[in-house]
Amino acid sequence: MSDLIAQRGRLSVNDLADAYRVTTETVRRDLSLLERAGIIRRVHGGAVPASALVALETAVSDRDLAQAEQKERIAKAALDQLPGPGGSILLDAGTTTARLASYLPHDLRLTVITNAVPIAGRLAGLSNVDLHLLPGRVRRTTQAAVGEDTVAAVDLLRTDVAFVGANGVSLAHGLSTPDHAEAAAKRAMVRSGQRVVVLADSTKIGQEHTVRFAGLDDIDVLVTDSGLSTKTAAALRARDIEVVVA
Repeated sequence: MSDLIAQRGRLSVNDLADAYRVTTETVRRDLSLLERAGIIRRVHGGAVPASALVALETAVSDRDLAQAEQKERIAKAALDQLPGPGGSILLDAGTTTARLASYLPHDLRLTVITNAVPIAGRLAGLSNVDLHLLPGRVRRTTQAAVGEDTVAAVDLLRTDVAFVGANGVSLAHGLSTPDHAEAAAKRAMVRSGQRVVVLADSTKIGQEHTVRFAGLDDIDVLVTDSGLSTKTAAALRARDIEVVVA
């Protein structure tokens, strides 16, 4: 069973039951044993190889170095998604969204709302930006404000565009991240945006993390890099997502 999951990448309980001609109860019992052994990971409705579900977060300083060139291109391409003068945007915490903040035009009046301390620091001195920093507990790993206060504040907002990051983006699992509090904040941000733009380099595509915070139907645009496969791009576009390859 584990070999088939490794080959296919993800299989549902029903698929496994059909493949091995056993009951779904037997499949679920075997999957539980394989998960305890660290061979697979259970996901909603099925299982994926253990290597496909990443549970650890790297510090923001380390993530900033990873895929740096691709993140620069993504951030610049995302400028085309900005609203017009006087518009409002929500910037999620993340190394790519932080780069976008650095490239915001100095002649465009914007209201910018963020839960990211580094982003707020970059924008605080700009006269054309009406900056709002969301409340909450700041996580050391991501330097993002999270928690009930953050979610409550975001739930009161309706922004023109929400720029959101993700640790994983997959056709089956949607958008995900390892931390429950971070996921709750991101989920609220997705709800707040009239238009939702996801910034994710191609290494995030196909990854599935512990907590799902949005489905593919919740997003309007994915800005990524040329490492995205043609097949995956087509599948995303078939879900009515605008895919921008930087």
